[in-house]
Amino acid sequence: MLVDKKPDVCVLGLGYIGLPTAAVIARSGCRVVGIDVNRNVVDTINRGEIHIEEVDLDGLVQGVVARKMLRASLCVEPSDVFVIAVPTPFDENHAPDISYVLDAATNIAAVLKSGDTIILESTSPVGTTEKVRDMIAKLRPDLKVPGIAKDTADIAIAYCPERVLPGRILEELTNNDRSIGGITPRCARKALTFYKRFVRGECITTDARSAEMTKLVENAFRDVNIAFANELSIISDHMGLDVWEVIRLANRHPRVNILHPGPGVGGHCIAVDPWFIVHSAPDQSPLIRTARTVNDGKVDHVIARATDMIAANPTLKVGCMGLAFKANIDDFRESPALKVAEQLAHKFGARVSIIEPYASSLPSEFDGTAARLIDIDTALLECDILVTLVDHDAFKAIPLAERADKIVYDVRGIWHDQPGQAPQRQLRLVG
Repeated sequence: MLVDKKPDVCVLGLGYIGLPTAAVIARSGCRVVGIDVNRNVVDTINRGEIHIEEVDLDGLVQGVVARKMLRASLCVEPSDVFVIAVPTPFDENHAPDISYVLDAATNIAAVLKSGDTIILESTSPVGTTEKVRDMIAKLRPDLKVPGIAKDTADIAIAYCPERVLPGRILEELTNNDRSIGGITPRCARKALTFYKRFVRGECITTDARSAEMTKLVENAFRDVNIAFANELSIISDHMGLDVWEVIRLANRHPRVNILHPGPGVGGHCIAVDPWFIVHSAPDQSPLIRTARTVNDGKVDHVIARATDMIAANPTLKVGCMGLAFKANIDDFRESPALKVAEQLAHKFGARVSIIEPYASSLPSEFDGTAARLIDIDTALLECDILVTLVDHDAFKAIPLAERADKIVYDVRGIWHDQPGQAPQRQLRLVG
């Protein structure tokens, strides 16, 4: 009888995706070692604690660490499966930086053995998985590498991007469908076998380049649709229209589903990934480039409108509500809300206070501004102007009676659908 041997797994990168991924794999019965360059992150996880905010992650990590199914280390260790989940930022010219991925591949090469599988999960430009393969081939000429060796390869290399929503990462890591792209079909099948251990969603195999492009297309699609909503809000502002009412009525059409506008687009996916397509095909991607420009420009629009409002009321105190890039999380990466609040704090100093339930202190961007981090109750007592930048549930729960005397710039429209949301003093700017 064949015995199903669960592979030992090494996850490189223990951030917002890597740590939940490592914990979910460990929960499936595989022994996992997570690798990170930050000693504090490693020590925190080995205590059974977490360094990021994510629903139910603390209990899961505590459990798998206690059962010795997950531990963290600074150094890559021999394993059967290596999962790369390191950042892929871009530079000032929006050119993708895959150096972290290639560094991870270099570290893996030192401990790689015949039979191992390498899976890249980091969102990457098309062709990155092949560059990982080429790096492995260069560093380990003793191994037959897929796509290069003429006969059966010794190792498998594949690409499988995550597609999860912060705040629901554990659920979506398990239940969402996955696109698994192999350097060869055999590589894809080996990666498929691994993912079926912990993924309930459908796992679909393809080639690595198609899987890489799929991830970029998913986020570019969302970026383009958000850009339409954000541009519509600017147009409505210019024409003196209520964008929330326009969208509400337009969405009654059976084939129209316009998203809600906001202060821009944030996070390490939608605000970043479309640039990878633009960089790879600059002459063929004018729509995607324009969407990025519109969404980045929305930040400037919000800053300008808020500045005019605050300057027109020079004696009033201001509360900027939210810094995260989306609701109910502590992730400030590429956050347009943070950019808006930071600029207003630099312009108006101690007049500006920040309300962010998911922060215990202000980020370094506010150094030297005299801005304070305050709670909701203090804001409602002290602040005459409220600029709502994030649609946290805690903000949505504020009743009209507690904000009726405020001047409100509701960039997210969080109070628009509530009865009587626009008393005389409320500023009905549409964002």
